[in-house]
Amino acid sequence: MATAARQDGWDPSRSGAGSYSPWLIVGIISIPTFMEVLDTSIANVALDHIAGGLSVSNDQATWVLTSYLVANAIVIPISGWLSDVIGRKRYFLLSIALFTLASLLCGLAPNLTTLVIARVLQGIGGGGLAPVEQSILADTFP
Repeated sequence: MATAARQDGWDPSRSGAGSYSPWLIVGIISIPTFMEVLDTSIANVALDHIAGGLSVSNDQATWVLTSYLVANAIVIPISGWLSDVIGRKRYFLLSIALFTLASLLCGLAPNLTTLVIARVLQGIGGGGLAPVEQSILADTFP
């Protein structure tokens, strides 16, 4: 039985949303991506406090930003391939899990080295969120 498209142009038979509300999917997948973007900029604000708390110079503390951004920039271009290989949903959930675990490690970091390593892991997890979110949205709203 063919389903006719609704008046607003959304055709549920072409959507990857299945029986779920596409707007619910938008809300749910936007939260982790928002957190990733927030995390990119929030460290800038806290950089002086991080340097003081870890007893390092401001120049050394900038590695907190650099490590995250470099790891993030490396993962973004390959995230499409990774999501094709292991599946969009699975890759998105793995990225969220890695990002969350690395965020916890950042909060517990006793020194700059540990914090930078945790930020690299956080960048790897965060790098997969935005591109895969866009792919999921394209599947949800074809």
